[in-house]
This record gives sequence, structure tokens and C-alpha cells, in this order.
Amino acid sequence: MKNLALNNIFISSKNPSKKLMIILHGRGDSSEGFTSLPSFLNIDDMNYLLLDAPFEYFTGFSWYQMPPKQLPGIEYSSKVLTTILDELFEEKYNAHESFLFGFSQGSLLTFEFGARYHKVLAGYIAVSGYIYDVHKLLKEMNQNLKNSNWLCTHGTNDTVLAFKTSQEQVKILQDGGFEIEFKSYEKDHSIDKDELLMIAKWIKDI
Repeated sequence: MKNLALNNIFISSKNPSKKLMIILHGRGDSSEGFTSLPSFLNIDDMNYLLLDAPFEYFTGFSWYQMPPKQLPGIEYSSKVLTTILDELFEEKYNAHESFLFGFSQGSLLTFEFGARYHKVLAGYIAVSGYIYDVHKLLKEMNQNLKNSNWLCTHGTNDTVLAFKTSQEQVKILQDGGFEIEFKSYEKDHSIDKDELLMIAKWIKDI
């Protein structure tokens, strides 16, 4: 899609619609890494926008720097994503029918950006990530999103981002009134086939 603030790959729906899934990759990856996702999800009326993160990282891209220097990148990436989504939802697509999907670093942005964004989307999917500041997020989030559709998944064998951290952070959000469905999988820092089938069903049920 031309003229957006980030390089991207756009995959149009088989059936015309104003539904859009925005996909945020992980550190060192790119939009190319998720081009097979639409075929796995198999949703004929979903358009897909796969974004490249703004910062170069070896042969790919990243949304923010490694700990403890994440915050400037998170804030910058959130501003860029706000600009992009505002443009997309002005006329072309319907926010209330659209989804935000993130893996790893993209999962963090799904929470840190998605929960603060001023429009409510149909659903938010955060895979194998964590939250930068869970208590601050609860205070600053768009309160209209607390009862929207949130799904967070994580692998019990993840050696990159700890399962326990993700589980504990989601529990803090849940205790704060944030409705999130949390599912665990016996996997490492990856996306499992059964997990994708579950995500596809979750989206279709919405």
C-alpha cells in the first residue's frame, strides 16, 4: 500500500470488504515473514496489511531497541502506527471490523499501542510477547477497550521471552478489569499450527 509511513505488503481479501488485519512482526523479521499467514487463517473477507518496523536490525527490522532501551522506540513506533491506522480508518476500512495481530515485539506493540489507541477494533491478538509497563498501561489505556476482544498466547517452552512473565502480566491486567483470554501452547518462540487454527476460529467467532 503506497504512501503509508512504513514499508508494507498488502494482501487484499478474496471477497470485497472493509475488514483489515494489521500484522506486526518480531525483532529481526519483516513483513515478508508473515505472507503465509492469510492462507493459514483462511478468512475470505479479510484484507491484510503487513508492516515493516521503522528501525533496521541486521537483515530485518525492529520496533524498538533491546532492554533496557525499549521506551523511545516503543513511543516512536506507537506514533507511526497511530498515523497509519488513522489514515486507514478514515475511509478505506472499518475499525470496528478490523484486527491488530502482533508476534514478539509486535505483540508488545499490540498491547502498548493497541490498548492506548483511540479507536476500538474488533479484536487484538498478541502472540509470544510481553508488556513494557503493565501497571502504566492499565492507567493510560483507552478504557473503552477493557471489554473488547483480546487474545494472548504464549509458549511454555519459550526461551526468548519467558512464559511466566507473560502469564503474570496478563493476570495483572485481568485483575484490573481488562478482559483478556490467555492460552498456552507447548512451543518455543514461534507460532504453532494448532495455535493458528484456534486464532482463525477466534476471529471467525467474533
